[in-house]
Amino acid sequence: MRLKVVKSKNAASLYVTKTVYDKGIERTITVEKLGTEEVLRKKLDGGDPYEWARGYIAELNRQEKEQIREVLVKYSPNREINKNEQRAYNGGYLFLAKIYYELGLDKICEKIKKKYKFEFDLNLILSRLIYGRIIYPSSKLGTYQISEKFVEQGDFELHQIYRALEIIAKETDLIQSELYKRSIKVTNRDTKILYYDCTNYFFEIEQEEGLKQYAKSKENRPNPVVQMGLFLDGDGVPLAFNISDGNTNEQITLRPLETQILRDFELSRFVVCTDAGLSSYDNRKFNNVQGRHFITTQSLKTLKKHVGDWALSSNGWRCSKDGKEYDITGIDEKEHEKSFFYKETWIKENDLEQRLIVTYSLKYRDYQRKIRNAQIERAMKAIKNNPSKLKKTTQNDYKRFITKTNVTTDGEIAETEIFNINEEKITEEVAYDGFYGICTNLEDDVFTIIKATHRRWEIEESFRIMKSEFKARPVYLKRNDRIIAHFTTCFISLMIYRLLEKKLCEKYTVHEIIRALRDMNFYRIKGEGYVPTYTRTDLTDDLHEVSGFCTHFQIVSNNHMKNIFKSTKK
Repeated sequence: MRLKVVKSKNAASLYVTKTVYDKGIERTITVEKLGTEEVLRKKLDGGDPYEWARGYIAELNRQEKEQIREVLVKYSPNREINKNEQRAYNGGYLFLAKIYYELGLDKICEKIKKKYKFEFDLNLILSRLIYGRIIYPSSKLGTYQISEKFVEQGDFELHQIYRALEIIAKETDLIQSELYKRSIKVTNRDTKILYYDCTNYFFEIEQEEGLKQYAKSKENRPNPVVQMGLFLDGDGVPLAFNISDGNTNEQITLRPLETQILRDFELSRFVVCTDAGLSSYDNRKFNNVQGRHFITTQSLKTLKKHVGDWALSSNGWRCSKDGKEYDITGIDEKEHEKSFFYKETWIKENDLEQRLIVTYSLKYRDYQRKIRNAQIERAMKAIKNNPSKLKKTTQNDYKRFITKTNVTTDGEIAETEIFNINEEKITEEVAYDGFYGICTNLEDDVFTIIKATHRRWEIEESFRIMKSEFKARPVYLKRNDRIIAHFTTCFISLMIYRLLEKKLCEKYTVHEIIRALRDMNFYRIKGEGYVPTYTRTDLTDDLHEVSGFCTHFQIVSNNHMKNIFKSTKK
């Protein structure tokens, strides 16, 4: 701040002014009017107003430097705001930026830039794509427009985003391997057990092309899809991913990505945990050598008859509570409400020996019955109210409990359709209530193996976050390279979000965290700083604590905000 004197014909007025920068443009604003020279002399009993003013401004500069100067701003109910003047900014992205730079993504961008000849700022574009995906998920055009909401402004063009996507797609393997190597310096990563699963994402188009192929959509949408395979580590943090054609058999997607992990991540000894849909013989065989192991859910319905009979027989079960042997038909349901029972045996498939563990719990039995009863009720309503929608069904759809016959009044085949509940199907499913199968080549104790399978929900939740919270689908991009780049940014976004969630000790839901980041807005006072307009809560306090900076002051001065920018990039 400095002194400015404005002289007129009759007086000389003294002002405190300062230089501010608005989107790179230098401007001088008035901080305070001190008064005319004549008035100030009277107040100072004949003292020198200029000497006093310089001392006063020096004190203001000291207070501003020490963050103790009070800010007074005047507003007029008769003065209009300037047209097209941005006044509100989001600062929630700063908590993501802290992790972004801890992971060294700026350094990864520098490494990539050395391989290509481009002038745009890849780090700026990638960071905005990630912050936008988490806080304001939108199209690439929408992300370009939304990036102006952030406190830190960036200078790039829309066409540069699409050019950046091409580069990101070419270097997606490098990005993944570098992210892993840098992440182990940021957080402990449990790579002793890895979780793998697949899902697909639909496009708002009707024509197959490139990666976009017709296949069974997870959302039952009649659109082309692409398929994503994802590995998480033992703590639920993303490790690696791949994208394949939508009609690719998901069982063959595991080995190429696992081979990439073995090659690029320098990992060799780990356990791969999958669901039954990915537990092919070839995948199990692949993880039965060189210190690798597998744990996979096992459908009891597909076991050989003698093994299936053993699995469902009522005797030979040990209880998790006391280790004693039980016949599960005679257990006290109140006493064992929270217990689970297990039995195990070794089976051989071709030349692959594996351990089959079967568990039974009353809680799981009741859960399955609850789900099925609701589906049966829905099926009965459909038969009564809307039989025209009962043409197609899927394996787990409620329509599987409906049977159809074409008869006449005298029992001959005709065009008339009669729908009924399939009691045989219900009886068949009831026989498996409460049972759960696991196959593994590990010799660890049963409890360790069962505990490992219980964290499989995190990979399913990760897909849900990308689809629902990050709005990763429907996908609107056409070119294969841009599609791969889109999912690369989704993968990085998921990784940054999961690390933030871990820092917060998993105390809050994904909806709560993202809403807090989105609502963490500021009103900008030119030349002074930013006034928080968000509600301070335990969550916002925790965000500040784990990130090492603070914004919940009545006003965050420009200098303080600049220091926050620096702290996020260390």
